[in-house]
Amino acid sequence: MDLLGRSVVITGGASGIGAACARAFSAEGAKVAVADINGEGAQAVADAIGGIAVRCDVSKEDDVRALVQTSERKFGEIDIFFSNAAVATGGDPISTSAETWQQQWQINVMGHVYAVRSVLPSMLARGEGYLVHTASMAGILTSPGNLTYATTKHAVVGLAEWLSITYHDRGIRTSLLAPLGVNTPMLGGGDSPFARAAAGPVKEPEEVADMVIQSIRDERFLILTDEIAQTWMERKTNDLERWLHGMRRLQRKVEGMD
Repeated sequence: MDLLGRSVVITGGASGIGAACARAFSAEGAKVAVADINGEGAQAVADAIGGIAVRCDVSKEDDVRALVQTSERKFGEIDIFFSNAAVATGGDPISTSAETWQQQWQINVMGHVYAVRSVLPSMLARGEGYLVHTASMAGILTSPGNLTYATTKHAVVGLAEWLSITYHDRGIRTSLLAPLGVNTPMLGGGDSPFARAAAGPVKEPEEVADMVIQSIRDERFLILTDEIAQTWMERKTNDLERWLHGMRRLQRKVEGMD
């Protein structure tokens, strides 16, 4: 897909990957709506690229619908909806509260579902549209020390795969962004448990944004930010027991036991 003149909505656009992608889309000539629960941050990004900012809590379907309506009034029909917003707190099945589970499910999974429900009917009617979903390698492999994030991101992977299979022949393209470590506020610094669990090279958001742009141009489904990720995926599918053994070793490292 050529991005020139396209209408793009990106959630989680106030910082990190979202902000970098907003700048990259704009540089390609797209019209960008920057959405985030941090309204001031979204406005700062939008002001810098000549886009619009919309405060949006993606855990609420009414907010997502309002985001789509605002974007359509300003830019016309949405060509690309990039579901990027997410939260991560770490945790395990014993200490993590049911409320935390519900919050992360609403943001990390239902935010994507609400976006699809809001834009897919119009895209299907036109026979064209693009859905981009940020998951993580946590959704394909896992994330030691971060059960809620790994579980919800697995759900995003499943959603994106289903959409690609079901609607590709009706003109809807789907991409799944599955980065390893990226230098964003979510990573929390090089000494954080999340950074140690990344277990690979840490990319800058701008590098990831370039990969996203190229993948949309190529209409490629899976966007991996590091070559090692492909190797790890193959190891998991080729020998699951060996892969689990390696992940247990990584878990010990995250816990400071190795």
